[in-house]
Amino acid sequence: MMSEHLANLLIIEDEPITRSQLSSHFEKEGYSVSTSENADGIVDRVGEDGIDICLIDINLPGKDGLTLTRELRALSDVGIILVTGKDDPVDRIVGLESGADDYVTKPFDPRELLSRVKNLLWRVQAQEKQKEKGFKRKFEGWTLDLNKRELTTPTGDQQSLSAGEFHLLLALIENAGEVMTRDQLMNRIRNREWYPDDRYIDVLVGQVRRKFRQYDHETTFISTIHGTGYLFAPTVT
Repeated sequence: MMSEHLANLLIIEDEPITRSQLSSHFEKEGYSVSTSENADGIVDRVGEDGIDICLIDINLPGKDGLTLTRELRALSDVGIILVTGKDDPVDRIVGLESGADDYVTKPFDPRELLSRVKNLLWRVQAQEKQKEKGFKRKFEGWTLDLNKRELTTPTGDQQSLSAGEFHLLLALIENAGEVMTRDQLMNRIRNREWYPDDRYIDVLVGQVRRKFRQYDHETTFISTIHGTGYLFAPTVT
């Protein structure tokens, strides 16, 4: 991982003008930037070149950006921001649940995108430091492995988590016994602007609850506090 003053960005964008503008903008800000017009060989490049953050256009020729995002997330914790011309809430949720950390639509303000990259870089680096410690969170016989991003049941079965599910559960665990509002959870998970009708947190809570109920239908670790937010009740060790 690079220092906080310099990071490796990889821009995957098929429009030459947009690709050039993004590259120039981030290079002026001190970032090391590489580019590609398609998804070919990107998974290998991310590992070989020590990429910190990928900016990925969804509508790439050949393999699309969502497919590339899923492939990257299966093998790497690299930061991923999807860039697209679509502004549909459903598309946004699909993109984030594919493993992306953030989602921006064209046309975008370069200053806003820079801010999002900085916020994401901070979180990626913080997560890397946590992984280096190699610690786990345990509660009621369950274990959340921060290195593998896996949830282990009391009987030892592993359940993989999406990026959103992992960060939501970690945020709740780190604040066990305290009610967290949707605003607090969104800020902890995405560091991005969101809107009052954004149901992303509720979708994630439902998905995490299903993970628990696959093991025990009566397990309800995450309680809904109506009008406020969510509460994680178990004792964490």
